[in-house]
Amino acid sequence: MSFTFILTALIILTFAGFYLGRSKALVVAGGNPRNLHSRPHYYGYFVALWCGIPWLLIIGAWILFEPAIVQMLVISGLPANLQTLEPSGMSLLFNDIRNLAAGGATSGEAAFDLRRAADHYNDLHRISVLAAAAAAAVVFALAIAYSRHLIAPKMRARNRVENAVIAILIVSSTIAILTTLGIVLSLAFESVLFFAKVSPAEFLFGLEWSPQTALRKDQVGSSGAFGAIPLFAGTLLITFIAMCVATPVGLFSAIYMAEYAPRSIRGWIKPALEILAGIPTVVYGFFAALTVAPFLRDNGAALFGLNISSESALAAGLVMGVMIIPFVSSLSDDVINAVPQSLREGSYGLGATKSETIKRVILPAALPGIVGSLLLAVSRAIGETMIVVMAAGLGANLTANPFEAVTTVTVQIVTLLVGDQEFDSAKTLAAFALGLMLFFITLCLNIIALTVVNRYREQYD
Repeated sequence: MSFTFILTALIILTFAGFYLGRSKALVVAGGNPRNLHSRPHYYGYFVALWCGIPWLLIIGAWILFEPAIVQMLVISGLPANLQTLEPSGMSLLFNDIRNLAAGGATSGEAAFDLRRAADHYNDLHRISVLAAAAAAAVVFALAIAYSRHLIAPKMRARNRVENAVIAILIVSSTIAILTTLGIVLSLAFESVLFFAKVSPAEFLFGLEWSPQTALRKDQVGSSGAFGAIPLFAGTLLITFIAMCVATPVGLFSAIYMAEYAPRSIRGWIKPALEILAGIPTVVYGFFAALTVAPFLRDNGAALFGLNISSESALAAGLVMGVMIIPFVSSLSDDVINAVPQSLREGSYGLGATKSETIKRVILPAALPGIVGSLLLAVSRAIGETMIVVMAAGLGANLTANPFEAVTTVTVQIVTLLVGDQEFDSAKTLAAFALGLMLFFITLCLNIIALTVVNRYREQYD
């Protein structure tokens, strides 16, 4: 019995609980819904919540604790010589056990003890699934019986359901806040460890990035250079080029769709632009590396005598700008359409032309939303990785020349965390420091957006 089957069955039974609660409410009301305090479907929601929330908590607890419990039981059944392995060796061994249990490959030849542990792992996993299913079924049966017993004509089902929904919303909001807090604290903690090894002044103001450090004391390696200025410069250069493409194209297309385009043309232009947002970034990366970059290199040398590198910030920025056009055009179009029609009519009544109305009335009124769309596009450009890897390269060059190869912060984060590295080395910890800097950059962008929105919202309310 698979876990997916159990989950599907419980969801179906929860929907069945809704109809059982609704029918019970009609029965106790004598078939007349007016005898009930709330509408019949609220009693169905009441029973469904009583049925769904308990088994959902059980399944959630199973997902959280089952892997650790199974791992502990499997390790306790291993031979004594294997139980004394170091944590890293034990992690590798248990990974082999899980791969062998799933029918996959292992890091070496599977011994008899390893195969026996894999069989033990499968048995424990099967037992845990059945135990979780049995517990969920028992709790479901008790919950549906108890909740249907509570149904009475005077029961305030609507109030209870609304209170339960409010509680769910509060829990969801709390989870989102705690998740954000956890991300920030994890970045801050690892960044503190990094700055204990590397000076913050060197990281923030250094002009050379070469994080190749020795992993062991007896290993020959560079002491490393962790100046992040080349990464920030490359990120800003590519983002600037991308916004130079996306801002005019996206904003002008939004103005055309909102104010000039007939409904029939708008109906296919807007979806066509939004398709760009659904194309995978790796496709843009291939397009940039195989089409745009060679085109710029060959034509730049032949027509203008420019020496454009095969991997350049210009190629990555141009393709990235095309990718983020929908972020500007779609959001700006929605914001322009949300401007009250009375502003347009008042402008026309004063004798203004359509273009004057757009420039002096509609765009200023829509400016907070437009700025928000631009800053969202900037955040998307700053966080892009695949296009930069394939079109701009990995070289941390401190340059303002868009024809040369550069790299960005996100690309270096990926590079630092790929491969066999010691987690407490300066090279690996540098990725968290870069992530913390990106967090502060996006935070500053959000503050700027809120400031602009609040300022102009007061002016045009």
